[in-house]
Amino acid sequence: MDKMNTGIAERIKNTGKTAFSFEVLPPLKGTGIEDLWKTIDTLMVYDPLYINITTHRSEYRYEDAGEGLWRRRWTKRRPGTVAVAAAIKNRYGVTPVPHIVCSGCTKEETEYALLDLQYLGITDLLVLRGDKAQHQRAFMPEPGGWAHALDLQGQIERFNKGLFEDGSAMAHKPEVTFSYGVACYPEKHEEAPNMQADLYWLARKVEAGAQYAVTQLFYDNARYFDFVRRAREAGIGVPILPGIKPLRRKAQLTVIPQTFKVDIPRELARQIDACRDDKEAEQVGVDWCIRQCRELMEQGVPSIHFYAMGAAESIARVAKVIYQKQ
Repeated sequence: MDKMNTGIAERIKNTGKTAFSFEVLPPLKGTGIEDLWKTIDTLMVYDPLYINITTHRSEYRYEDAGEGLWRRRWTKRRPGTVAVAAAIKNRYGVTPVPHIVCSGCTKEETEYALLDLQYLGITDLLVLRGDKAQHQRAFMPEPGGWAHALDLQGQIERFNKGLFEDGSAMAHKPEVTFSYGVACYPEKHEEAPNMQADLYWLARKVEAGAQYAVTQLFYDNARYFDFVRRAREAGIGVPILPGIKPLRRKAQLTVIPQTFKVDIPRELARQIDACRDDKEAEQVGVDWCIRQCRELMEQGVPSIHFYAMGAAESIARVAKVIYQKQ
């Protein structure tokens, strides 16, 4: 009999408290994994239900070839998502959730990644389209790759049924199937024409098999609550997990809106702008994040997901306050 993976969504329901999770990046190529362990060690005390590991596409890099010439190389700055997921599972015994993306990947490469993950017993995924390459004006799939997360979900669902992308059947149908979540955007994906279109595609992803959705980071809880309300009205019933990242530097007042296409609330912007230095800004960011999380918990969110890149110490300060009485 096939074993069904209960998945992150089901485990969140069974925790009996607001679950804690966070996302990390694989180390930069050649830098070693020690800094990643420090980040995880800092946050492990708060009993994460799972740890997400991002996937980064290859990009063009230009190297000096001498004599005034430059050589263009196609390279990945942060390789090793599958390996890092396995290392986290072995080292900490925590459920790893690697990102599986369309960006920079062919269907065949995705298939091999799924096989590797299956062998490793890693069956929880976050399925994303991913970012466009730096040299692209608009997202373009790799030749032989997928253009949309929904298409990538289809490949995973076929894999779960024991079918390869060439249509051939596996000699042994997977005993444990992959379970996965997807991304969502309380302030609308930058490429969506409107929120209605964004919600339509989220509904399609859920219909295709997504068991939960994790939001882009946000700083205004009203945006999240309104998004959840509209999603429920659209018939989307899966858990919608808030994604949170505390501000840490004054410069992030402009960098974060530009990078993630999200708004900074006027009051938070005023407080950060009044800070004399980044140390004061970090404290403001922690205090704001604590208030955000407390309100989310009061409204019964099943889990809070933190984006840990460059923010592990701030997240630990937040978690110490909001999770200590659970």
